[in-house]
Amino acid sequence: MTVKTKEDTLTFVTMVAKKQDWKVTHDAEMLDLLLEGLTKNFNRYGYFLCPCRVTGGDKQKDKDITCPCAYSVADIKEFGHCYCALYMSHDFLGTGKIPHSIPERRP
Repeated sequence: MTVKTKEDTLTFVTMVAKKQDWKVTHDAEMLDLLLEGLTKNFNRYGYFLCPCRVTGGDKQKDKDITCPCAYSVADIKEFGHCYCALYMSHDFLGTGKIPHSIPERRP
């Protein structure tokens, strides 16, 4: 299995944001924590698992919470950011608002 660094994870996150026309959080401390969690999860499970959710480490069962999670599009559309606030809409980021807790969509 390939071992990822935080720099590898940042490259992945940046590519996802660009493809989806999202922005990555500008909060450097939060970004560092999220990158650390994503990297740790990749190196533990072999995939970029959302660091804000609990897992059993089963790739098939975690499919919906593999970054970017299945709920991110709806969360960003409704709240301006995803559940863990890694990804944000351009509009939300432009407001200068701080991401807030949003409801968990995962059943």
